Amino acid sequence: MKKLVVLISGNGSNLQSILDACASGRINGSVAAVFSNKASAFGLTRAREANVPSHALAASDFADREAFDSQLMQEIDAYAPDLVVLAGYMRILSSAFVAHYHDRLVNIHPSLLPKYPGLHTHRQALENGDEEHGTSVHFVTDELDGGPIILQARVPVFAGDSEDEISARVQHQEHAIYPLVISWFVDGRLQMREGKAWLDGQLLPTQGYAHD
Repeated sequence: MKKLVVLISGNGSNLQSILDACASGRINGSVAAVFSNKASAFGLTRAREANVPSHALAASDFADREAFDSQLMQEIDAYAPDLVVLAGYMRILSSAFVAHYHDRLVNIHPSLLPKYPGLHTHRQALENGDEEHGTSVHFVTDELDGGPIILQARVPVFAGDSEDEISARVQHQEHAIYPLVISWFVDGRLQMREGKAWLDGQLLPTQGYAHD
């Protein structure tokens, strides 16, 4: 059975969807450990309640980003994960970290990439009058939110929507598509080769898997 390590910074709702998918067999694997850069993250409580080892590392305990990531890599590697999953992890990763987990590091981002990398994506969608918003699962590269896209889910933006309403709509989709993408990887269907995402031996288009 394949092993996942999940990195979080906050509430951990995507972590919960992954834990539930593992428990139900929708992901043929298990969460071996959860790491957070914030000891107060509620996601750590979710991990403990699922009897999953949980760890918190504080950036203030390290000289710089490289030192922090070096320790994090060492602790992650103790679990020998097949896939490292970023689920609301709010630290920018060092190049050494990205290189170490090359081809087995995924992230979910709350926008239709390449639109709105970085923070405050729902606010930007509202301010720009977008009629459509969404979320993207992608492999991680050195470019911020710029790795090859695996799967996107789209949601409508209605007149009068608040950031919270859009966020709830997007999260509902995230909880569906992230476990699905992880299951593809665990089942050997999904790979990153030469900087591109491949599913079932087929090169995925720029915007990821397109389904009818």
